[in-house]
Amino acid sequence: MTVLRLARSELKRMTGGLLPKLTILALTMVPLLYGAVYLYANWDPYGNLNQIDAALVVEDTGATSKDGTELQAGKKVADSLIEGHVFNWKQVSSAEDADAGVRTGEYAFALRIPKDFSSNLVSPGSFDAANQAMLHVTTNDANNYLLSTIVDKLTTAVHSTVAKEVGEETANQLLTGFGTIHASIVKAADGATELATGVGKLSDGAATLHTGTTQLVTGADQLVAGQTQLRDGAVQLNTGAGQLSSGLTELRNKTATLPADSQKLADGAAQVAAGNAELNAKVQDVVGQLEAADQGLRTRVVESNARLVAAGVLTQEQADKVLADFDSAAASGPVTDAKAKISGDAAKIQQLSDGSAAVSAGAAKLAAATPALTDAISKAADGAGQLNAGASTLAAGQQTALDGAAKLDDGAHQLDDGAGQLASGAVTASDGSHTLATELAKGAGDIPNPNDEQKNSVSKVIADPVAVDNVSQAKAGSYGAGLAPFFLTLALWIGVFMLVQAMRPITQRALASNAPAWKIAVGGWLPFFVVSVLQATILTLVVDLGLGLNPAHPIGMWLFMLAAVMAFSAIIQGIVALMGTPGKFVVLILLVLQLVSSGGTFPWQTTPMPLHVVHEVLPMGYVVTGMRHLIYGGELSMIWPTVLGLLGYTLLGAALSTLAVRKHKMWTLKTLKPEIAV
Repeated sequence: MTVLRLARSELKRMTGGLLPKLTILALTMVPLLYGAVYLYANWDPYGNLNQIDAALVVEDTGATSKDGTELQAGKKVADSLIEGHVFNWKQVSSAEDADAGVRTGEYAFALRIPKDFSSNLVSPGSFDAANQAMLHVTTNDANNYLLSTIVDKLTTAVHSTVAKEVGEETANQLLTGFGTIHASIVKAADGATELATGVGKLSDGAATLHTGTTQLVTGADQLVAGQTQLRDGAVQLNTGAGQLSSGLTELRNKTATLPADSQKLADGAAQVAAGNAELNAKVQDVVGQLEAADQGLRTRVVESNARLVAAGVLTQEQADKVLADFDSAAASGPVTDAKAKISGDAAKIQQLSDGSAAVSAGAAKLAAATPALTDAISKAADGAGQLNAGASTLAAGQQTALDGAAKLDDGAHQLDDGAGQLASGAVTASDGSHTLATELAKGAGDIPNPNDEQKNSVSKVIADPVAVDNVSQAKAGSYGAGLAPFFLTLALWIGVFMLVQAMRPITQRALASNAPAWKIAVGGWLPFFVVSVLQATILTLVVDLGLGLNPAHPIGMWLFMLAAVMAFSAIIQGIVALMGTPGKFVVLILLVLQLVSSGGTFPWQTTPMPLHVVHEVLPMGYVVTGMRHLIYGGELSMIWPTVLGLLGYTLLGAALSTLAVRKHKMWTLKTLKPEIAV
């Protein structure tokens, strides 16, 4: 009996009816449940995080930096999270509502930005009040354990972004401060140069001051002498003021009755003026009467001559001669002389009347002015008293001034000495100022003065001094692609393990034949290998074409999977053939050991030390590593040693199967009726 006939016989038995065919078909699809379906469910979970509701509480009230810039960091972070759509953010009004939602499972987690977030970000600008800006995250592992890890990565990313941005701004301000310091030092150097010039001028001025103070000393000496003379004059003034005060007081006493006396004089003058006026009126009346009598007498002479001429007693010539004689007699007679004398006296009396009236008016004015004069004399007396007191004060003040002048003279001598020292120190200060200006100019050159482009570049480096240049020699395209090597390998093992539930590792007919043990063993293994090849092929097509795995080496991956199922089927078939039903439990135990030691999720080096031995002994870890290289495009030099190792596992399975054939050639009661069958 040949190996192929044995294999064909078992396969024919498994496909002899509809139900067996469906069984083979179902067993062929078993790896899809572990490989394709699981990978499909977890192909890109990070891309679907936006379906997870998360609470976002923004309490930040903003802040103002030292340069006056308004900072709303909390709102900026919240807007960035919402626009990123990493999670389905739900803005909640209070932290209590958010925590309650996390507790009940309404929200997967909560992120709270406290009210002092912005103010703490700008606090490093004040060294005495620097505080860290906090982000408060509330999680609940009852919602999902792995979600806490994802949230930690998210908040770490937010922390890094905000810290980098704030650090860049702070570094920019720091570099701006360097520029300001540089400019200030340059100004200081210029100022020091100007100071040196000024100190030079100060030196010249100090010399001039010294000359001036020498003159001041001379002037102070002269001032002392002048103050001495002024004091003596003040003493004399005080003495004279005293005499003036005494004289004016005496004058005031003696003129006290002057207003009454001048009033009597005014009254008497008025009476004299009235009498003179009356006398003048009478004299003027006598003069008028004399003139009237003279004119009346002439008129009578004219009238008498006219009557005589009319009567013919006198001729007209005689009458004119009589009138002429009368006029001549009147002009040179005693009456005319008396008239002339009375007229002259009347003029004098008129002058006397006018003069007495003027005297009366003057006396009246004198009487009116006399009270003012006496008041003025009284005030002059009072003023003289005040002058006397002031002169006394002046004399005392001049003595004080003399004492002050003496002190001024002493101070002038001291000032002269100080001016000499200042002139000497100014020369030294001038030399020091020149040295200071030179050193400041040198120091300004050592202080950075970056431009805007340099500040932006350097501030980015200061804010994020370490950058990671990730060079991925082989990279998984998605989360599902990252898990594919492990779950595809696991699916192949489970697929073969399910075959032993329906297929016989070694047929009784083959054991009853005279064929060599190795042929019977290989004939029993080949049906497992054929079906597992179908499993691996279908699984490869589904994950490549259906899920879009797109391995770097698709044909190589498929052939490597065939090599894996060759080894898996040989080991599983050999163990179950040798041990029977207990062998299935051994295969299950081997599956569990390989699950935790193959490094499918975490590196196998992170497992406890006993599992390191399991990883190195069992095949699944090597298959997972080889699958990664073929799917991601890594180094392929390790593939051939792995394939040789799988061939070794295949030979090990064949040896177990051969040993099982030899063992089961000897039939016992347990062979006919086993104690347990699964």
